[in-house]
Amino acid sequence: KKTLPATAVRRKSLPPPPPPSAVAVACAMLRLRKCVVSCILSSPSTSAISPLRRLLSAAASPPISPNPSSFAVEDYLVGTCGLSRPQALKASKKLSHLNSPANPDAVLAFLAGLGLSGADAAAVVAKDPQFLGAKVDKTLAPVVAGLTGLGLSSPEIARIVSLTPDGFRRRSILSRLLKRSSCLLFSDLDKVVKPNVVFLRECGLGDCDIAKLCIHGPRMLTTNLERVRAMVTCAEGIGVPRGSAMFRKALHAVAFQSKEKIAAKVDYLKNTFRWSDAEASIAVRKYPGLLRKSKESLKHRSEFLFSEVGLEPAYIAHRPEILSYSMEGRLRPRYYVIKFLKQSGLLDRDLSLYSAVKMTDKVFVEKLICPHKEAAAHLAEDYAAACKGEVPTNFRFT
Repeated sequence: KKTLPATAVRRKSLPPPPPPSAVAVACAMLRLRKCVVSCILSSPSTSAISPLRRLLSAAASPPISPNPSSFAVEDYLVGTCGLSRPQALKASKKLSHLNSPANPDAVLAFLAGLGLSGADAAAVVAKDPQFLGAKVDKTLAPVVAGLTGLGLSSPEIARIVSLTPDGFRRRSILSRLLKRSSCLLFSDLDKVVKPNVVFLRECGLGDCDIAKLCIHGPRMLTTNLERVRAMVTCAEGIGVPRGSAMFRKALHAVAFQSKEKIAAKVDYLKNTFRWSDAEASIAVRKYPGLLRKSKESLKHRSEFLFSEVGLEPAYIAHRPEILSYSMEGRLRPRYYVIKFLKQSGLLDRDLSLYSAVKMTDKVFVEKLICPHKEAAAHLAEDYAAACKGEVPTNFRFT
């Protein structure tokens, strides 16, 4: 087994466990709080190069050979951190700036002090190699102090590190935590949060479902129980029964909205997409998020899908998820690519826009961009430009 540096602080023995009933309640609440906090701390990559640009660049460029100077770091990751050789090879590419084990040793000792085992620390490093470059005194220790001040225990903090190390090494997590979920952190768990959690579980939601539900609206767990019951009734009223896979999304869609406001939004959907009552009901039931979409964004999508793409109202009603995608970032650029390929005779199958927009960036590029690098060398560049809101010459159809 791989061991941490000698400077690592070892955990003290824990007190005897409480009675089984108390353990069950405490563990359930702890799992929920961990999931909520970890989701809050997680954030998209701050890299200046978007994932799509990376994919398009990879489609046009040869792979980059490993940097020989990373061998020392790679050996450290294997010998001291406990990573496998493939993990170390991948992680070392993000640590080429390290020229000494001093800071990584301090970070590993810090993790041990929080109670993480060698395996836990290895998992943290594998997930976020740059964690080894974080300054203990300037970043990590102040974050721990701040979280402790918010009432989180050492085991909770250790679990947060394991779940979201990239978020933990940002000093801004404290302000984000306070801004987005202060009502949850400071509410009475026994009198306020627990009754709501128990009721939501009775509705068929698991702890992670409840956590996801309150990420965008922490008040769901801190409002009075009767109001939560009313929201559940409202979710069922739009045709989504409790216990169904879509119930969490339906509950989020109707949360803290009056019946009048929901009815008005349904009327707007019917008028904008030319839906009958039945079609509007189908669309909302399949994609409750429609109730949260702005009128402007819905109108923009309806004009594009009807006028440019030529879709029928019933088609959209049965595939309402198409309205969840970005107009400029996905719908319009992918429509342009499909139309270009069809007009150029490069698409040998009938591919719908709906099927295309559901693809991940990686799959879309691999299936519809890369195969045509020779016949349409400009396609990757044109697609990237279209994703920025531009209309390349090759995508100006007559």
